Amino acid sequence: MTDRSTPEHASEEHFRLLVQSVIDYAIFMLDPQGRITTWNIGAERIKGYSADEIIGKHFSIFYPPEDADKPARELEVAAVDGRLEDEGWRLRKDGTRFWANVVITALYDSSGELRGFGKVTRDLTERRNAELRLSERRRLLSHLVEAQEIERRRIAWDVHDDSLQSMIALGMRLQLLADELPPKYASVARELDEAVNGTVNRLRDLVFRLRPPGIDQRGLVEALSSYAGVVLPRRGLDVTLRPELDHEPEPETATTIFRICQEALTNVLKHANAKAVHIDLSTMDEGVRVRITDDGTGFAVTTLDWSSGRDHFGLIEMRERAETAGGWWTISSGETGTTVEFWLPTTG
Repeated sequence: MTDRSTPEHASEEHFRLLVQSVIDYAIFMLDPQGRITTWNIGAERIKGYSADEIIGKHFSIFYPPEDADKPARELEVAAVDGRLEDEGWRLRKDGTRFWANVVITALYDSSGELRGFGKVTRDLTERRNAELRLSERRRLLSHLVEAQEIERRRIAWDVHDDSLQSMIALGMRLQLLADELPPKYASVARELDEAVNGTVNRLRDLVFRLRPPGIDQRGLVEALSSYAGVVLPRRGLDVTLRPELDHEPEPETATTIFRICQEALTNVLKHANAKAVHIDLSTMDEGVRVRITDDGTGFAVTTLDWSSGRDHFGLIEMRERAETAGGWWTISSGETGTTVEFWLPTTG
């Protein structure tokens, strides 16, 4: 006769109560042949069977027809290896499917004889659906980024092959004309030529912004280095790039990061009256974190009216790009200096 007052029995009773009361996991036992011998409230909630309905039945009842050979194979593997973990479709009592994570553990007595199996099942349907939605979102983002870049390249080519070439030709004609005109009019022609040269430089900057160095071939760091080294010094801004990446992000993510950095630097040039800016790239939480800090005139971030895009279009565009890519974006500023920081997930 078992003494129900012993500490060992009390511990077993507490463990049984714990298992029985768990609602987020289906926890039950199988005999060596795979027939169900115990059933907790979590199993009833997830699979839809009451204990009276299911105890004694073979656990293969939970598997869809296409996986008819799985139950026997899983028990064989668990018996040999001691444990098996699997994910796949399982069936509820009403015939509906759910995506399950399953762990089967072989149970042996002190003599080494197989006494059965412990089985723990989690319903991961929502997680799987979330992962599929994220995968679809990234696929759509990739197409969106690709479409945007194709349109930017088309505009860049049009500007380069038409407007820019016309302005260069106009400048050359003004130079020739200035050489032939009397001094009184030559000075006016040269002033016009200087204005044209200024326009040519701005158009070249525009073409560079529209069509940055090939990120697909050279990567994010080199594209940012080229932009920081070619365009920005002409505008009087000293840029320091500090990359600490474990690996280059995939092209669509790299392009999004480049565009956000580009917009942030454009805002610095337009509004901050800064002399220097630092760009820090680092790998963090399976993604890329970017911090852009300038030494210019700050502003009160708390007074920004995000509902009005007229005055803060650049900020809104940066935030929307980051959030559309599944990341986050933030800005902070004081009397001196502003910091833009954002993070984007990567798959590589």
